[in-house]
Amino acid sequence: MLNFRNTNILFVGLLGLVIWQHITDGVSLWSYLALIVIYSLILFYGCYYIGSNFFMRVVCSLKTSKKVIAITFDDGPNAATPQILDILKQHNAQAAFFCIGNRIAGNEATLKRIHEQGHIIGNHSFSHHFWFDLFSSAKMLDDILRANQLIRQTINLSPQLFRPPYGVINPNLKKAIVKSRLVPIGWSVRSMDTVIKDNQKLLSKITRRLNPGAIFLFHDTGAATISVLPLFIEHAKAKGYEIVRLDKMLNLQAYA
Repeated sequence: MLNFRNTNILFVGLLGLVIWQHITDGVSLWSYLALIVIYSLILFYGCYYIGSNFFMRVVCSLKTSKKVIAITFDDGPNAATPQILDILKQHNAQAAFFCIGNRIAGNEATLKRIHEQGHIIGNHSFSHHFWFDLFSSAKMLDDILRANQLIRQTINLSPQLFRPPYGVINPNLKKAIVKSRLVPIGWSVRSMDTVIKDNQKLLSKITRRLNPGAIFLFHDTGAATISVLPLFIEHAKAKGYEIVRLDKMLNLQAYA
């Protein structure tokens, strides 16, 4: 199994072998460079592919044959969130909203509405800082707990589900997540709705990825999502899929 611990054991062994050959037979310095490059590429894969489970287990889908899927949204609450909520209400669909703590002030009513409409609220950090991945584990933990505190102050519940900013996991964040006792949640289908502006291309991309137990990642931040979401929900239902709230599909506790 490719994970952080096994990778380190393997590369320490390979480094020892290269050093031994260097001493006995002489090897090119390129051997060391190749080892460093390969190790770095594996670490990059482990950090940036959330489904790799390289540092820790992250729930990215449900293994099932039932035609069920979960819809999730990142980066709210903001001005577009109420429109997303209107669409979900019209189509009788429940979702999970992974919210950024520093966007709650001024949007408390929207956060309450998410909860009151039967959706769940997850933790997406307080800052979602560009350099979040370089924070110390203590600073990451403080950031995560600060978001939970603000959510609890608004809806009187503390989220148990956490989605890492940018979907990046590293050793420091693993420590912070373990200490927070939250459950890390990823996705199996990334819509790319913040990048793809052509509605038809976006719809085609996500409908092709419909499969049992999939977790879809959207963002409640832009016009493309608002335009495509009702079409996606209608398509999924027409194909026999049931849209199930994330915690119910995964049989996880949404709040403490």
